[in-house]
Amino acid sequence: MDRPPLEVADLVHAAGDAFIERSRKWITWKHVKVLLAMARCRTAMLGGHLDECTRCGHRAISYNSCRNRHCPKCQTGARERWLEKRGRELLPTQYVHVVFTLPRQLAPLTLQNKKVVYDLLFRTSAETLLEIARDPQHLGAEIGFFSVLHSWSQKLELHPHVHCVVPAGGLSADRTRWIKPRYAFFLSVKVLSRVFRGKFVAALKRAFQDGQLGFHGDLQPFAEPKNFAAWLRPLFRKDWVVYAKPPFGGPEHVLRYLGRYTHRVAISNHRLVSFADGKVTFRWRDSAHNNEQKLMTLSLDEFLRRFLLHLLPKGFVRIRNFGLLANRRRATTLPLCFQLLGSAPQAKAEVSTVGSSEAWLCPKCGGPMLVIERFTAADLQLRSPPTREAVAA
Repeated sequence: MDRPPLEVADLVHAAGDAFIERSRKWITWKHVKVLLAMARCRTAMLGGHLDECTRCGHRAISYNSCRNRHCPKCQTGARERWLEKRGRELLPTQYVHVVFTLPRQLAPLTLQNKKVVYDLLFRTSAETLLEIARDPQHLGAEIGFFSVLHSWSQKLELHPHVHCVVPAGGLSADRTRWIKPRYAFFLSVKVLSRVFRGKFVAALKRAFQDGQLGFHGDLQPFAEPKNFAAWLRPLFRKDWVVYAKPPFGGPEHVLRYLGRYTHRVAISNHRLVSFADGKVTFRWRDSAHNNEQKLMTLSLDEFLRRFLLHLLPKGFVRIRNFGLLANRRRATTLPLCFQLLGSAPQAKAEVSTVGSSEAWLCPKCGGPMLVIERFTAADLQLRSPPTREAVAA
């Protein structure tokens, strides 16, 4: 894959230590750690390896990646491995894409309590889908799905939402038949929105009562119960945004579709347009105007600040399975679903002798390149790179 003309790593290099000095009021070691990882990604500082084509013998030196989950360059391999596993679990039916979004008013609280609020977003959106699907007035079935957390808008502002990918149907209560949706829209968006709003606000109140929420800076007054209750009250005066697309294609289409949402970071390198005079220009999609492509220009400091808004808490799992696909249940429920749908689960793919992270295609003949020698960062610093004659030997 060709290197984009501009990468987030280039912007981190340009900002340097001066950015950290200018951001002392809010930046933490966790932010600095991610910046350092991206700056070192695929450079001699992380070591490297010598690869050889198994077909034509071509050799090339590659530097190691940082494997940080916030790095735009390190997500392709992780996404491919995840999609390979999920491909064996996709049911032979149509799928539905549902998105649950938190109101903009909750953004300041979310920023100070990421782990608590993101956990509540996962849990309450999942409970909403499972509850409405079980209701005989809607579907009357037990469903399974997975959810992916995104925390950003196209402008890199804080915009927490979860993408849920759901098979269009589910198991009957007695688990003897597969129930298909009776309506083209699968489940009512208006019902989902109201139930989700009620569940999330109730869960947020319980988190406040249990002392799980922190209030700092401008939010300090809301640590008082009366102020917090008054702040929450307006959230019930308007509908929350729940978006659902009509059922779309089968398993093969779903895999391609999922590639757009899993293992994304706040912005990809390919959206970056230019960096000049201390300002970064990038493309964004305006959903309010038929997804028109537009350009936005920010100062380098503001761009990096917005990028760092979307760092996840340590150990936080941003792709989760629920219902029939929950980790502890799918070993028994998936075979039953395949049986009722008149199909068989896909056979487990053969395991390659070399991990996918260690193999890539030869630029000369397209054959697989395999690692034949590894170099530490010290190796690369203490000795000059192999000569062209040595590499060709």
